[in-house]
Amino acid sequence: MIELFPRPRLMTVTEEGAALSAPVAEILDESLPAQGFTIDTTGPDVTLRHADDAGLRYGRDVLEQLRAQGDGTWPALHIADWPDLPVRGFLLDVSRGRVPTRESFVHLIEVLRIARYNQLQLYTEHTFAYTGHQDVWRDASPMTAAEIRDLDTMCAEAGIELVPNQSTYTHMESWLSHDTYRHLAECQDGFSVAGFSMPSFTLRSDEESAAFAHGLLAELLPNFTSRQVNVNCDEPLELGRGAGAAQVAELGAGEVYLRHLRRLLEPLIAQGYRPQFWADFITHHPELVERLPAGCTAVAWTYEAPRPDGERIEIPPDFQQVIDELGINIAFDGFSEALKGLPGSGVPFLVAPGTGTWNSLVGRIDNAMGNIADAVGTGLTSGASGLLLTEWGDNGHLQAFCTSYPPIVYAGAVSWCLAGNADIDVPAVLDRHVFRDHAGVLGGVLDAVGRVWGRTGRRSFNGSPLQAALIPAQQHLVTHEPDAGLVEAVITTLDQALADLERARPASGDGALAVRELAAAIGLARHGAWRLGRTAGLATPGDDELRADLDTLITEYRRCWLARNRPGGMERGFGPLTSTLKSYAQ
Repeated sequence: MIELFPRPRLMTVTEEGAALSAPVAEILDESLPAQGFTIDTTGPDVTLRHADDAGLRYGRDVLEQLRAQGDGTWPALHIADWPDLPVRGFLLDVSRGRVPTRESFVHLIEVLRIARYNQLQLYTEHTFAYTGHQDVWRDASPMTAAEIRDLDTMCAEAGIELVPNQSTYTHMESWLSHDTYRHLAECQDGFSVAGFSMPSFTLRSDEESAAFAHGLLAELLPNFTSRQVNVNCDEPLELGRGAGAAQVAELGAGEVYLRHLRRLLEPLIAQGYRPQFWADFITHHPELVERLPAGCTAVAWTYEAPRPDGERIEIPPDFQQVIDELGINIAFDGFSEALKGLPGSGVPFLVAPGTGTWNSLVGRIDNAMGNIADAVGTGLTSGASGLLLTEWGDNGHLQAFCTSYPPIVYAGAVSWCLAGNADIDVPAVLDRHVFRDHAGVLGGVLDAVGRVWGRTGRRSFNGSPLQAALIPAQQHLVTHEPDAGLVEAVITTLDQALADLERARPASGDGALAVRELAAAIGLARHGAWRLGRTAGLATPGDDELRADLDTLITEYRRCWLARNRPGGMERGFGPLTSTLKSYAQ
């Protein structure tokens, strides 16, 4: 049986193929769809026709897969393939703790290449070494200009466009926490919502703030060959609560936001850039879509899979009050809601699902696959230009790095061809193409542990009850009480996963490290399950054993962190774990 990844949309198998020694003719055929290719191995020679450089690259990759499955002759077949979505991107958060090492980027780029991604973004708030702004990035182990140029070259060699990404309006708390920049804040002293105090993270909506943002971009953008840039601008929660209150009262929040967005986008468009921005605010004000400047791309996001029969996610009452007061739409109705106002508007747009890994330790693969399938399916029927899969680092980016590989593989395959890849065996693909695990274990372990988050009796969104049990500050993500029997079953699953992991034999460059970091993450998830079990009345280890277990896990996970990432930002995630460790009686 011929196994290809991604599965081609059209493949005809015949009885006799060319000899493996037969020459391969590579022929440019501009009549093919963009990025498309055909392969014919049934003649005396092998023919690869390609529409462009991308099609040639993808066709060569398929030939390598076929060659490995040949036995003296090529598998006899004809393939015709091209993508459903022309843009297939991945966004990695490098601002909430993790800034990967160069070696980690090498491994990530290889996985993206295998899954046919053609765009990579590094979500940046303060982790670029901007000249004169050392106070902001000094302890963050930032990317330098030379490192960005090196990464840009590595990406280009893999057929991936490295797109610059910099927060320019919101999520600027790492800047606004310093006196030098506080005067640019919408709320210089922070703001209060439903009794909760929050630090300022939104710049004022004025010319001075826009000039500050463009000053950052002027230093950042020359390090990239891409003529695109993501300026973000999502979740302007403070808008009208401080410096801009009178302006919002006079013009309305939508008008004030749009005017500032244009201040950011229009100079970039005039310079020949094609800027991207998050569409969440605009889709809540769809009447503004027609006034967006020509040349920009909206990126619509939502990160929870649609629930069956219109079931709504339950949110703790205190947090629901915050959401209501901020006016955040958190109904999680899928991409049909997230795209409001964009289809048919003439504004190009991307759909942005998530890996579902953040706040989870070991992933939420079932949620991620549902979210991704909804994004691609809705995007295809609505005219999306592409997909941008997002990997966020909320609360310190504690998830194991390798937990992003299953959703990366799935999203790459279904955004290439949804009909042919919706039901792919993700664990098998991981073992064969990503980890090259000859024992066939690692992919299955990732899949098994990535499904336990929803099986404790607790309900959650945007994270897992297992991590929330370790970090009490994340209790706003969960509702309901744990069920003793369900938690016991989760512990059994995690124990079995740890036992199975010992048999893994990955040959990929980061395979051994993936086993180590996943074992530590599973151990932390099990520790969270023990804590839930204690609440539910299960017989669980005592404080002395829990303290020893967590101390060992933190030590090992730190080592894995430093093998994957730079040290800056590490304490953002490990600080809360250390607080939990200290909570056990001595």
